[in-house]
Amino acid sequence: MNIAFVGLGIMGLPMATNLIQAGHVVTGFDVSPARMALFDGKTAAGAGAAVAEADLVVTMLPDSPQVEEAAPEIAAHGRPGLLWADMSTIRPETARWAAGLGVRTLDAPVSGGERGAIDGTLSIMVGGAEADFAAALPVFRVLGKTIVHVGPVGAGQTVKAANQLVVGGIYGLVAEAIVLLEASGVDPGKGLDVLAGGLAGSRILDLKRKSMIAREFAPGFRIDLHHKDMGIAVAAAREAGVALPLTGQVAQLVAAARAQGHGSLDHSALLKVIERLNS
Repeated sequence: MNIAFVGLGIMGLPMATNLIQAGHVVTGFDVSPARMALFDGKTAAGAGAAVAEADLVVTMLPDSPQVEEAAPEIAAHGRPGLLWADMSTIRPETARWAAGLGVRTLDAPVSGGERGAIDGTLSIMVGGAEADFAAALPVFRVLGKTIVHVGPVGAGQTVKAANQLVVGGIYGLVAEAIVLLEASGVDPGKGLDVLAGGLAGSRILDLKRKSMIAREFAPGFRIDLHHKDMGIAVAAAREAGVALPLTGQVAQLVAAARAQGHGSLDHSALLKVIERLNS
């Protein structure tokens, strides 16, 4: 398939690379020349130029404003029948707005972080028409392992909001567990090894317990982005008319991490916030 890929960041670059390795022709674009230089495929001067010959365009952008900026170019320069899979994490209402621009649109945010993007094991939650989902499925299968059509346009972003509130909550609780274990004189490595093998086990414990204990917070997914995502989750709850008190607390912890200057660190750096509360 002829694919345009807009957004070659921490997630987008390995995803686009995996598509090339799977045999697709990929034309990439990113606003950062440095990121463009890392890409092994064809490159374009802008989003419009990237999509001009594409059957499918994938966008992996930081937030709703960037998607809103790229959307008119995609709609103006795409060929008739172009399919657009926006894999960014944005507001559900932005996804619904984009669907009104005359392009076949899927909102397909992902979970799994940089490691999942590199390994092609992302979870992909997809909103949009069933026929469009079926058309994009061969591409999604290159990028992920768990791929679910969750409903109409916007539904994918709502599921991603739910994902991010759970991920943030688990990071906060793992951070509190580390602080409790260390303050009690218990080896946190051994303690978390036990937790990871029981009912408290999680993907986060599997992947991040050692780096959290070592206070290694190189970003796989930055606090700045999780702060944005928690804002989406809180807004989605307000729009749905439901109270999510734990989500509100997690959103404040993530906001505190950002306010304390940790925005560029991995979201596991919530541990630094819990430690500061106890210092």
